[in-house]
Amino acid sequence: MPRRPTLPLVLIAIPCFAGLAALTACDLLPSRAKTAFVGDSALSYARQQLAFGPRVPGTPQAQRAGDWIMQMMKSRADTVIEQRWTHTTADGKQLPMRNILARFRPQATQRVLYLTHWDTRPTADLDPILGNRGDPIPGANDGAAGVGLFVALGDALKKTPPSVGVDLLFVDGEDYGKSFDAPYKDVLIGSQYFADHLPSADYKPIFGVLWDMIGDADLNILQEGNSMRQAPEVVSRVWQKAADMGYEKAFIPRQGYDVTDDHVPLLNKGMRVIDVIDLDYGPLGPDGAANPNYHHTMQDTIDKVSAKSLQTVGDVALGLLME
Repeated sequence: MPRRPTLPLVLIAIPCFAGLAALTACDLLPSRAKTAFVGDSALSYARQQLAFGPRVPGTPQAQRAGDWIMQMMKSRADTVIEQRWTHTTADGKQLPMRNILARFRPQATQRVLYLTHWDTRPTADLDPILGNRGDPIPGANDGAAGVGLFVALGDALKKTPPSVGVDLLFVDGEDYGKSFDAPYKDVLIGSQYFADHLPSADYKPIFGVLWDMIGDADLNILQEGNSMRQAPEVVSRVWQKAADMGYEKAFIPRQGYDVTDDHVPLLNKGMRVIDVIDLDYGPLGPDGAANPNYHHTMQDTIDKVSAKSLQTVGDVALGLLME
């Protein structure tokens, strides 16, 4: 997924007592669910995405995975809309693209936008084994975890309608290209398209959250820099909800990286959308950074994803919709 972190600020390790130093952040989290969200279901849905293989745009695996998302959301949401278009890459390739928008209470004027990307990166460009770098990543955390989160959110929202209108947006083509520098030619493809093709001319959600790489078994989510500068009130809202639920060990109230991610095109259109992302994907070293880091590697596999992490994030995501 992202992206080229920029302007790294001070990262902190998860505080532990000396006798608990070997424990992960998830080991320190409360063990009981706080909402109707089911983390085990989210993990199962993520595993089902992985069974299709890498979901690289333009491949049969992506077609089948997109069809599956459509099927799952049609049985949960009130309305499901597809956006289909063809993206021309920098080298002239014609790439079929597909966004999926699942809407709950579609007639409600007050709405919350959640988005996640469902594609996977075509190259494992950060893999420590040079021979792996031309292969597509499995995308367990970087792609499937967000999809699993959203399908499980759909389960909960179908049973208990939210207090506001909710849009769950699955965007395509976030991770396709090589460079995450502006003008974002072959990355953030789906979020850029959505920003230019909104559901209605007056579409302006109360707030929005991008949920990305949120299944890491060693969950430590810092406050992303662009989000802090351009939508600080949304950051405060999300982190306060996490603190109220006892999840401050995972949602750390400290600014981290600037991340080029799917929230950027929406922020650039004036929407108050933040990025909830654990970019330090892997066990944390003494400097607070992941070592090793499984981001954009062939090690991004389902054993690195935790139902407890998904429960934590799912509780916060659902709790925000039920206020």
